[in-house]
Amino acid sequence: MGTVLGVMLGLGMAAAAGLRVFVPLLAAAVAVRTGHLHPAAGFAWLGSTPALVMFGTAAVVEALAYLVPWLDHLLDTIATPAAVVAGAALVAAVTVDLPPEVRWPLALIAGGGLAGLVQLGTVGARGMSTATTAGLANPLFAMLETGGAVVLAVLAVLVPVVALLLAVGLVVAIVRTGRWVARRVAPAVRGPVRR
Repeated sequence: MGTVLGVMLGLGMAAAAGLRVFVPLLAAAVAVRTGHLHPAAGFAWLGSTPALVMFGTAAVVEALAYLVPWLDHLLDTIATPAAVVAGAALVAAVTVDLPPEVRWPLALIAGGGLAGLVQLGTVGARGMSTATTAGLANPLFAMLETGGAVVLAVLAVLVPVVALLLAVGLVVAIVRTGRWVARRVAPAVRGPVRR
């Protein structure tokens, strides 16, 4: 795999980690096991049976736990830093053509940063859902996030260019939504300015 494709694959996986931490790790483990992905040195363990079992179990438990409205907010406190770590690790694992002195800064800054940004976007969306629907729509958001993570992770392995384009679109949507909230919702919450 070329350097550019490796970076695209890694960033697609990192964005998926921002939606669900364990789904892209499971996808990477399956891809390594089936020979669709050849990881960087030190990451061959991704294709091991214990890794497949661990990531598979964790992905199912995570997806189901996010369906419980009060538990989803608690999980976000754990998932946010975990997504950053997973995003960085996934970029480092798949950018095999880069030397370590380039791979790790890229992984930490771009991979961890992208996963963290996407995760914060989901936290914000879930917060708005809780505020506007008393948490009743949170399971719907959880299913969309899990589905998005699956699609992004699979596309990252099979068609990295498309996965990267979807990740960029996701980031643009998060930024635009954040700006909209800052302009429309935040002033209403603060109330009228008194002089």
